[in-house]
Amino acid sequence: MKPTIAKEPSMLRQKDMVAGHYHKLGTAQERGQKVAYTFVPGNLTELMLSFDLLPVYPEINALQNAMRKLSGDYIAEAERAGHSEDVCTYVKCDIGMMLKGNTGPTGEKMPPPDVLLLSYTGCFTFMKWFELLREKYRCPTAMLHVPYMPDGVITKESRDYVVKQLKDVIIPALEKSSGKKYDEERLREMLKLSAKAEDDLVTVLESAKHRPSPIDSYFGGVYYIGPLFTAFRGTQDAVDYYRELREEVEGRMARGEGPITPEGQVSDERFRLVVEGPPNWTHFREFWKMFHDEGAVVFASTYTKVGGLYDRGFRHDPDRPLESLAEYCLGCYTNLGLPRRVELISEYVRDYQADGFVINSVKSCDSFSSGQLVMLREIEKRTGLAGAFIETDLVDPRYFSPANVRTRLESYFQMLAQKREGALAR
Repeated sequence: MKPTIAKEPSMLRQKDMVAGHYHKLGTAQERGQKVAYTFVPGNLTELMLSFDLLPVYPEINALQNAMRKLSGDYIAEAERAGHSEDVCTYVKCDIGMMLKGNTGPTGEKMPPPDVLLLSYTGCFTFMKWFELLREKYRCPTAMLHVPYMPDGVITKESRDYVVKQLKDVIIPALEKSSGKKYDEERLREMLKLSAKAEDDLVTVLESAKHRPSPIDSYFGGVYYIGPLFTAFRGTQDAVDYYRELREEVEGRMARGEGPITPEGQVSDERFRLVVEGPPNWTHFREFWKMFHDEGAVVFASTYTKVGGLYDRGFRHDPDRPLESLAEYCLGCYTNLGLPRRVELISEYVRDYQADGFVINSVKSCDSFSSGQLVMLREIEKRTGLAGAFIETDLVDPRYFSPANVRTRLESYFQMLAQKREGALAR
């Protein structure tokens, strides 16, 4: 029998926010509201909202469908239509959902896009994905090309290049699709709200430095980042959510409580970990339980940075609206090279005093998985800690082997425990 999951007010608030957004999408056509499809990394949410465009994130639909055990059928549908087994499973899940009537994760039909807005931030698959959607919907497509930042250093030239595209390409495309003129003052007000929410998110994420940590920054973290990384950045709803979340987390920290999980609260923090790579969504709860059962808590993760490296100082700046949006796109995690990713993970290991780190290599996500074995060895060298390497997938249930993942994790945790005992004996 599954334990009853304790839900704090912020969890219920977020659930209502997401349901409300999908309901708006389900009724968008009858209300005459225009819709933009886009992606999470480097998204231009405030800019879209300033034009009253409702954003749709296809990869969010895919992961939501996976958590509801629907993705396997959608992937099979896409493969029957000719899509290769090696194609990103986010893409196949989205295409399969479209082929089967485009019913969204909450059961309401998704509206067709009025514009496809692609911020290219390191994932080539996104380009091909939108080509497929453009063939289906025959709608306008706008692409923002974001230069790759291999060392994470944003130059004036790269920022100016992105700003010029925002002015010359993206804003005119959104004006045409929405039927509204660009309103920079409205955008500034939204960016002010974004910065407030971002401050509170960073406080929540950095609470993991406390012992015991009041949060899990990987499994729990995917819920914490949801509103800010998707449709709610730049809204009062996001400000209210993150204020409430911060108060809850600070309360748990003051009481010396561990993270809340589907299996109950973590009461024995045995291992402090950093995790690289996206989680598996088809077996999300089972995957989380493998960590929970060992008293393993994740204190920092790279997945919670795909929508912004806020913990490294970035904030949306209302005084520099377009420059700020450009810097956001340039600095997101998927747009960084391997040396900067290695450096970032090594910093997390040190800053959060981790006992080790885990790399979850996702079969169908080249953007994350390419070079991860090299990263593993380099992080081990820099930190002096052994890492674990496991393999799953995003939303394809065929590529999650519970026995294999559990065995690797248990072996790793046993090794960490033995090293700790050996160190105490000396």
